[in-house]
Amino acid sequence: MATSLVTERGTTSIDDGVVAKIAGLAAREVSGVYAMGAGAARALGSMRGMVGGSSVAQGVTVEVGERQAAVDLDLVAEYGTAIPDLAAAVRKNVISAVERMCGLEVTEVNIRVDDVHLPEQDRGREAQSEPEQEPRVQ
Repeated sequence: MATSLVTERGTTSIDDGVVAKIAGLAAREVSGVYAMGAGAARALGSMRGMVGGSSVAQGVTVEVGERQAAVDLDLVAEYGTAIPDLAAAVRKNVISAVERMCGLEVTEVNIRVDDVHLPEQDRGREAQSEPEQEPRVQ
């Protein structure tokens, strides 16, 4: 569904997907957000990324009316980040971006932290991606 902004000079339609992308990008801009989406969505997104494409709206659901929008976000926080502070910063950035770019009043931004990214997880991936060495002895 698209929302329409009607003025005396014409009509502007903004698709819900546009609002979701703006909200997703605004959330990702905040330091401490590691990824967006719940576990299954992130796994699907990483496979999509391998074949050339990703969804900036992953982990974002929006409900858009004529003049207002409500946003729901699923995200993964970096370990060590204060989650209440992270949620406040994400909420502020999303509201600012959507209101500025779409002209819609954001009535709420609900944030669900699905996981915490641990630094060891990156080291484990690096170790798995290293090529296997020849055996040292025969």
